[in-house]
Order: sequence, then C-alpha cells, then structure tokens
Amino acid sequence: MEVVQLLLGGIASGCIYGLIALGFVLIYKATESVNFAQGDMMMLGAFITLQLTNTDYWNLPFWAAVPLAIAIMAVIGYGLEALVIRKLFGQPQFAVVILTIAIGFVLRFIAGFIWGHQPQSLETPFTGINLRFSGLVIGLDEVFVIGVTLVLTLGLYLFFAKTKLGIAMQAASQNQLAAYYMGVPVKLINGIIWAMAGGIAAVAGVMFAARGAIDPSMGLLGIKAFAAAVIGGFGSLPGALIGGLIIGIIEPFAARYGAPGYSQIAPYALMLLVLVLRPNGLFSQVQSKKV
Repeated sequence: MEVVQLLLGGIASGCIYGLIALGFVLIYKATESVNFAQGDMMMLGAFITLQLTNTDYWNLPFWAAVPLAIAIMAVIGYGLEALVIRKLFGQPQFAVVILTIAIGFVLRFIAGFIWGHQPQSLETPFTGINLRFSGLVIGLDEVFVIGVTLVLTLGLYLFFAKTKLGIAMQAASQNQLAAYYMGVPVKLINGIIWAMAGGIAAVAGVMFAARGAIDPSMGLLGIKAFAAAVIGGFGSLPGALIGGLIIGIIEPFAARYGAPGYSQIAPYALMLLVLVLRPNGLFSQVQSKKV
C-alpha cells in the first residue's frame, strides 16, 4: 500500500514537471530555442492566480481567476517574445539561452518585490479533500493535476499534428526563412508559441499551488522540468510528459528507500544516463531539416 501511495504522489508531481517541460518543448518545437525562464513563468502564473483570488480588491472565484491568469500569462509570454526575444532574431541560440536565464532572474525579483519571499497558499476547491479506497488515500488535488495534464498534453499533440497552424509552426522550426517565403507569418507564429507557453506555465503554476505553498524560488523547478524534457526528448510533447512522470516517480522512492539526498540528485543522474545511452532522449523525434 505504501508503494502505491508513493506512486500516486510521484505521478501527481511528475505531471507538474511534465507541464513545465511542455513549455520547454513547445517553444523548442516551433523555434528551436530553449526558454530557461519557463519555470519562473510558472511561478509568476501561480502568484497572479493568488492575487486574483486571495485579495480583497479582486476576490474572484477560483474557476474565474484561473482562465484570467492563463490569459494574462499568455499576454506576458507574447510580450516577452515580441519586445525582447525577437530582438535577437538571427543571433546564435546561446544568446537566447543567456537572455532567458536573465529573464528568469528578473521575474523572480519582481515576484519577491510584489508578493514577498514568504511561502503563501492558494486556496482551491480541492484543498484538504481526500478520496479513500481500502486504506489508500488519494488527494482530490492529485486527481485534478493528473486529469488536466493528460487533457492538455493530448490537446497539444493533436494541435501540432492535425491543425494548419500547428503544421505551420513546425515548418517555421524547420527553416524560418523558407517558411517565410512560403507565406508563413513566422514572427506572429513565434509570438503565439510564446503565448501558449505562458498559458501552460500558468496552468502548471496553479497545479503546483494546489498541492503546496508557493514562493518566488519555486521557479527553480524549471531545472527539473528541463531534465524531464531532455529525458523524454526535445521535440516530443508526449515525451515531455513521460519524462516528467519518470522524474516525479523516482523522487519519492529515492527519498523513501535511498540515502539522504538521493532524491535530489536522482533526476539529474538519470538525465546523464539517458544522454550517454540515448542522446536524443527516450522519445526523440529526430528528423532532417527540409528546405
């Protein structure tokens, strides 16, 4: 029974890692850039939701605050791409990496300045509600996290595979100049991708806040999510989710049965092992570029 309990908790945590990893993969899949501020965007989305629900000024119901927070983060994501990232168009990818790391520091500073550095709680309709089955205790928040993650991953997969806009985004990632000559609005598509990543970050932030306290440093979870994206394979949306699940499951078992500190290094040890044995990730989608 203890193993099942650890497994369920690990799956719920892994879904959060997977959601953040989806943001990494989403941007990389369309632009071949890595946004190392994705974890901090998740943190900002959680605090915006908190601001909308837990203050006397807004005091919105949870189900009204979450869509509004997602929309706000989508606007922020689009704005970051249009006003900051786009200025580096044509520059080496390393410049984009450094810039997104700097954006992460700025977002953490802004969150600390506005909301402080003390842990805060977001009240959700699932707080403190548990389902019991033959001695097994399942938090309703865990069920919610798992369900939302599965639906969102499936929706994104179908979006890229079946819609004209999704296919256009993949064409832009293959060769932006060729896509531009073929009539694809590359700049607009990049902005939409960053907006989608911002919205997903808000969802991940709400999911994390539903299971625990939030503070500006929670954005550092993006490092584990990056490891999840590497394990699953950059460019693979299902791989991002599975990579997150693998890390989420490893952590509680390493903490319970391993030596102290093993749970902290286990995700990165696994990432190194995957990079050695399968450099493109477990579910990589390697393909040659088309011109």
